Amino acid sequence: MVIGIIIAVVVIILLLVISTYNSCVRLKNQGEEAYAQIDAHLKQRYDLIPNLVETVKGYAKHEEKTLTAVIEARNKAMSTSGVAEKDQADKAFEGTLKSLFALSEAYPELKANENFKDLQNQLSRLETEILQARKYYNGVVKTFNTKIETFPTSLIVGMFGGKFTRMTYLEISEAERQNVKVQF
Repeated sequence: MVIGIIIAVVVIILLLVISTYNSCVRLKNQGEEAYAQIDAHLKQRYDLIPNLVETVKGYAKHEEKTLTAVIEARNKAMSTSGVAEKDQADKAFEGTLKSLFALSEAYPELKANENFKDLQNQLSRLETEILQARKYYNGVVKTFNTKIETFPTSLIVGMFGGKFTRMTYLEISEAERQNVKVQF
């Protein structure tokens, strides 16, 4: 009888460990997939930017500094790796993009150009998708981090020697919260 109870307790504990481990693996993979989705959207945005810059170049030849800054920020953002580094480079890139769109305000004929409007609409749609993907990623990160830090999961996760560590949220920098100021 005592042996049966001990076996039942061991089986229950083993099932709890397996279940907890598997749910942590699922959440970690879900977070990686969510970040890959963001990365795919960013790639689309980076591919769209040269077309946008070329369209603007025809109207704003003397704004070469702004156009060069956009391309340099794009190239830097594309060459980074890792969640934190890529997020930081993308924030810098978004700042240069805002300057590019502010240029269109100074050139009414550019603003009326169908190609420019189409590219701007595509970029706007991508920005919305990126925002949604970031929200989803942060939701998965919250669930994962909460799971690995709560009892009894924290004890079980500790048995696997750092395989499950906190994931990093994607946050908005203070600079992104400010309005873009463009002066001519």
